[in-house]
Amino acid sequence: MKKALAGGLLALTLVGFGAAPAMAAPDGASAEAAEGSDAAQVAVKAVDFAGTVALSNCSGSVVRMPQSTADDPALVLSNGHCLESGFPAAGEVIVDQPSTRTFKLLDAKGAEKATLKASKISYATMTDTDISLYQLTTTYGEITKKYGIKALEIEDGHPVKGRAITVVSGYWKQTYTCKIDGFVYRLKEGEWTWKDSVRYTPECQTIGGTSGSPVIDHKTGKVTAVNNTGNEEGERCTLDNPCEVDRNGNVTVRKGINYAQQTYGIVPCVTHDSKIDLNRPGCRLPRP
Repeated sequence: MKKALAGGLLALTLVGFGAAPAMAAPDGASAEAAEGSDAAQVAVKAVDFAGTVALSNCSGSVVRMPQSTADDPALVLSNGHCLESGFPAAGEVIVDQPSTRTFKLLDAKGAEKATLKASKISYATMTDTDISLYQLTTTYGEITKKYGIKALEIEDGHPVKGRAITVVSGYWKQTYTCKIDGFVYRLKEGEWTWKDSVRYTPECQTIGGTSGSPVIDHKTGKVTAVNNTGNEEGERCTLDNPCEVDRNGNVTVRKGINYAQQTYGIVPCVTHDSKIDLNRPGCRLPRP
């Protein structure tokens, strides 16, 4: 994860100190085939800051599922390592924990439009993935009516290799544009291991504080991943220096490369009223 304004695990949660880039995904078993160079050059679909949020130490976004309705309580997506209580341990899964955390909602130009408040942490973990979902005290419809801002929709399909993307940081009010370079079978950082992570091309030099930023697919305009870590010093599998492990156990270190966690796996786990149901058919998020 991202360090204080640099990159790596520490920075992610200590967002005032930093957030980390996104992680990589498995070498390809679950990934879609790479697109041709022409498809990868799709023009940006007006990627801006509307719907993103700034946390006390990280970035995030108000997100909805394809099946969400205006009356559902809104959800905020960020990283598991961005929790106010600190990093969850490897193997730990948090569900329905009370929270009064606040988030600064941004408009298209990055100006603060409102302060949103959580009622609980609906789900959070750093096992297999690095995500947190906060349920807010307001609904999607109320946010749109009061502030004219719509939630970002989470794509229900796997990220696509070669696709142009933009990482949108609400904390820094800054964007990073590049492509999905590929997927990592296992990404290891300290005691944590993530599966099917997204590796960016070198242009996305995310820094501390960008942890939890939504990764927007230019072709669909939807959230395809959540930014979370990067290798800062070229070390092997240590804090702030994640390493890639393939199916045969071979380790690759890519200094200066950043990663994100795919998010399509969240969609099957969310039911009406934005409730998380880990037993729902198709839901494969880690359970407590």
